[in-house]
Amino acid sequence: MTTTTPRPAGPEGIGQTVRSESQRSPLRDFLRTETGSAVALIVASVAALVWANVSPGSYEHFWETSLSVHLGTAGVDLELREWVNSGLMAAFFFVVGLEARREFDMGELRQRSRMTLPLFAGLAGMGVPVLIFLAFAATTDAGGGWCVAMSTDTAFALGTLALLGKRLPDALRTFLLTVAIVDDVVALAVIAFVYSSNLSWPALLIALALFVAVLGIRRAGVRHSVPYVVVASNAHDLWIGLRDGTRRAYLPE
Repeated sequence: MTTTTPRPAGPEGIGQTVRSESQRSPLRDFLRTETGSAVALIVASVAALVWANVSPGSYEHFWETSLSVHLGTAGVDLELREWVNSGLMAAFFFVVGLEARREFDMGELRQRSRMTLPLFAGLAGMGVPVLIFLAFAATTDAGGGWCVAMSTDTAFALGTLALLGKRLPDALRTFLLTVAIVDDVVALAVIAFVYSSNLSWPALLIALALFVAVLGIRRAGVRHSVPYVVVASNAHDLWIGLRDGTRRAYLPE
């Protein structure tokens, strides 16, 4: 979006205009484009709640449906539930991570001192609910599920922000985005390492090695596309490594 301002008449300015780019926050643009997705998220959630309560058997059977993707001899065969949890959610957090990175480089968080408050808010937002949960359920059979109380639903948080649109300042939206990311990263780590009965360390090490390779290429300042293409060709191995390495993670009933 550009604005044009007539330049005063003069020997150098007759018939010319000055064009200035309006300052737009990357986060604001992102949330504006997500309004439709937020509405779809809410509608789908309401439909799922109704379906699960009216016909729980068919609802569970739907998510247990197998979906296979094969290319030659290689392929992936997962239930619909796992496609969402291990596949689509990975893509979602990838997009959220890209937006957070843009905020670090060009947005509200380019001054690192501004990260302190949302980081502490995210940690407090996990610790306080856990303490409240344990205060009432520590001695019951449900006490082992304390980590459920510490997680923030980032998708719903971003969806709510998208619906509110311009009514919230950029600083507040950035704050809530950072809090949600901190909350989810820690919560996922807790679920993976505390509630896993059998971590596959070789698979996790493969995923870690690929991740370190990406960081190393970036830190070396490599601009040529070949190294990134080579690493990207192993992205399937990274995803499989993370999925298999923590596939036995579960929450106690």
